Amino acid sequence: MKRLPAFFYQLPSGREPVREWLSSLSPDDRRSIGEDIKDVEFSWPIDMPLCRGMGHGLWEVRSELSAGRIARVLFTVHRGRMVLLHGLIKKSQKAPPADLDLARKRMRDIE
Repeated sequence: MKRLPAFFYQLPSGREPVREWLSSLSPDDRRSIGEDIKDVEFSWPIDMPLCRGMGHGLWEVRSELSAGRIARVLFTVHRGRMVLLHGLIKKSQKAPPADLDLARKRMRDIE
């Protein structure tokens, strides 16, 4: 049984940005990220190396992709659900501030 079921953040227009982002990736990348999200759903609470707190209720699912690439899905826990706020392929060690700001804005939108 899932301890923390995942749901996609939805914009007022009905669009789901993380679902759209995942759809733009290769099938192998989608599978890797999906498996990692599933692991968080069934094993919550979970910590490094799969999941890391980013502060103030924001978390990241950490996925290793082919060719040494790194993906992150930023989420929050709201009413017993894992709400997937933003997804990105990291190009540097640190998460870009604009991506963190966007995830935090979406987090505030659902609170």
